[in-house]
Amino acid sequence: MTSYSFVYTIIIMPRAKRITLGGYIYHVVNRANGRLRIFRKQDDFLAFEQIIAEGVEIFNMRVCGWCIMSNHWHLILWPRKDGDLSDFMRWITLTHTQRYHVSHGTVGIGHLYQGRFKSFPVQDDEYYLTAMRYVEANPLSAGIVKHLNDWPWSSFAARKGAESLFELSGGPVKLPEQWEELVNEVIDSKQLGCLENSLKRGTPFGKSDWQIKTAKKLKLESTMRPRGRPKKCTGHL
Repeated sequence: MTSYSFVYTIIIMPRAKRITLGGYIYHVVNRANGRLRIFRKQDDFLAFEQIIAEGVEIFNMRVCGWCIMSNHWHLILWPRKDGDLSDFMRWITLTHTQRYHVSHGTVGIGHLYQGRFKSFPVQDDEYYLTAMRYVEANPLSAGIVKHLNDWPWSSFAARKGAESLFELSGGPVKLPEQWEELVNEVIDSKQLGCLENSLKRGTPFGKSDWQIKTAKKLKLESTMRPRGRPKKCTGHL
């Protein structure tokens, strides 16, 4: 009787390096591991704001919009040079993880975040304004507050005069005069669906022709391919 032995070799492919070009608007998000509530008290929020402020100085990053929630955060960033987004976010995530564990006495107890940050490029027109509305309205959409004025940890609050540790940058599109009203309005369901698809898969958020061109340039074709041709989205406010 012949016996056979099999040797299985598992090949772990290295994770593809992101292409993050300067001049593009990016919507960036990261979530706590296991949806852990990592922002509980004022000091937690302030500590993260301080890290963003330091990162802005170190990497000369433009922050057009932001919102810190209890277990995740959103940033709308406009990097100047190629690679700046990845460098900035790597520093933000690592620095926050280190300082959080030291401050909360949890050094050596698992990961703070689910993994690498998620991001997708946003077309610099009405799509940018829609992404900004989504970010600044997050506390209201999540049902955490009844009025956005009650949530101090966002660019919406900073625009309303709340103290912030870093200065907001003007974006590629000037915010309309009725910005407060727009942020408080519900985003069109079709447009919201397109944006949430971008959040899940990293699909460029913009008009179809811009999506295709941008996906090719940033090697994001895989974020669109499985579901066939990209959905025709509109950026109308």
